[in-house]
Amino acid sequence: MLALIYKRLNEKDFKILYTLEKYMKKFEYVPVSLLERRCKLSPSELSLGLTKLNNLKLIKRKVGIYIGYQLTWRGFDVLAIRALADKNVLSALGSKIGVGKESDIYEGLAPGDKRVIVKVHRVGRISFRQTARVRTYMEKKEFMSWVEQSFEAAEREFIALNELLKTEALVPKPIGRNRHIVVIEYINGILLLKLKEAMNPLEMLENIIETLRKAYVDVGIVHGDLSAYNVMIELGTEKPYIIDWPQYVYKEHPSAMRLLERDVKYIVGFFNRRFGLGLDYKKFIDYITKP
Repeated sequence: MLALIYKRLNEKDFKILYTLEKYMKKFEYVPVSLLERRCKLSPSELSLGLTKLNNLKLIKRKVGIYIGYQLTWRGFDVLAIRALADKNVLSALGSKIGVGKESDIYEGLAPGDKRVIVKVHRVGRISFRQTARVRTYMEKKEFMSWVEQSFEAAEREFIALNELLKTEALVPKPIGRNRHIVVIEYINGILLLKLKEAMNPLEMLENIIETLRKAYVDVGIVHGDLSAYNVMIELGTEKPYIIDWPQYVYKEHPSAMRLLERDVKYIVGFFNRRFGLGLDYKKFIDYITKP
């Protein structure tokens, strides 16, 4: 759906979208009178463009003291995709392959027909208070719009993945980012949650622990939300790649040790239940935290 919508847009459409984005910093709904002055389109061109974009649900109209428009999620999506395409990060967008509370996942192609994952952050799907409880980096901010939350989540994930890769941690390679979208290398695998059998489950768990150790000791962060839903097991090699990093906390954070213990306790408990390992998670905490 998103790819089909993107293909229907022309330069005049994007001119309207860019102008709306610019002035949404000042207006919740940007007045049509302002768009008429800033878009440099004839009244008929602007009217047709606004009607088209509204029908495609890229913008939302409000009638009150004045008539105004604002971008929707989908509007920000196409602007980010356009920017990534202009930077030769993304050449094609495929179908949606996953939906979460805070992101949509698409398949895509990078130049050279290289398969990639396109992660669209949508932190504002849940309430601000719920988001703030999960994402500790928002604790001291009185208010962040759904746009700001999503942009910051994407930026944090992109930075974290780059830093983790420097330590040779098992995480997917980030390829590019714009606004609330991160393009990540495609891993041919399945979620740990869906894995029924493993050649060497202990080695798999130890690789996960090693990535958590590198995150803690070398990068200075704790994942903060580790589960069998965000470990991808590569087919063939059985390498476990830890994904979904935007909610990380620095190890100096007051909640860092509690979150680390929760992460490790959950993942070790999963391996104990699924593969009958019978391991004590506490020994892994010691290994992760000691230099």
